[in-house]
Amino acid sequence: MFGGSMVALVTPMNGDGSLDLEALQRLVDFHAGAGTEALVIAGTTGESPCLGPAELERLVRAAVEAAAGRVPVIGGSGTNCTSKSMELTRVVREAGAAAALVVTPYYSKPTQEGLFRHYLALARTAGLPIVLYNVPSRTACDLLPETVARLAAVPGIAALKEAVPGTERVTRLRQLIGDALELYSGDDATAMEFIVAGGDGVISVTANVAPHMMRGMCDAARQGEPLKARTLNDRLEALHKALFLEPNPIPVKWAVMSMGLISAGIRLPLTTLNARHHEPLRQAMMRAGVESLS
Repeated sequence: MFGGSMVALVTPMNGDGSLDLEALQRLVDFHAGAGTEALVIAGTTGESPCLGPAELERLVRAAVEAAAGRVPVIGGSGTNCTSKSMELTRVVREAGAAAALVVTPYYSKPTQEGLFRHYLALARTAGLPIVLYNVPSRTACDLLPETVARLAAVPGIAALKEAVPGTERVTRLRQLIGDALELYSGDDATAMEFIVAGGDGVISVTANVAPHMMRGMCDAARQGEPLKARTLNDRLEALHKALFLEPNPIPVKWAVMSMGLISAGIRLPLTTLNARHHEPLRQAMMRAGVESLS
């Protein structure tokens, strides 16, 4: 459906926290030119917990219009409430998204049966493809491979973003489901190994900053060129780490701001990147061939 190098896009904001749709146009043009293969709007990196439904609709619609068919747009619509997730999925569908990224219900800690029923209900009403999103380090909720295998048989569920680091999950999932779902890494540091082990791509934080190199790494990994993929990933490794010196998306918003693409706006409870991290992140950007203006 999608695959390759997909960006978990930051949400550009003005200094007062309001949405900056002019900067969103710049970001979309930047990624379309760099070969990014899908834009994820209002994921974790897009500060989804701090966006209201009307803002979500504006962001997705503006991204779709800016992309103008050059790159597909996926809208984040997951919450810890099934009915609210249904409503937000309707919002992203009507705004023109090609698919909905639906995170597991954070904080609520449902059982595996509860997770299955949550996604089953969404798939039955969504009207567009669903990308499951498992990120237990943030949600305290782990969508296990056996439950994914059940969901793979549900019409409308098309892919999984798996943010458990390493390759164990992708190997197990391929054993259980074959090619029934596309599998995307949600962990930049291990995304290359994930793709080589059978994954279809990555929904990436790093791609906000170094999209061209991320595209090259993904292409090499998917095309059976692991040495080339590793060489490119070695240049990205410091950036993968530096973008998590503070909780995502704090460092990546600073990095994209330092590139001149967005302003410094970010919403509480998140704050701007501590000054002690500026130089390490700047050095990591330089190693990946990205210049900072600040």
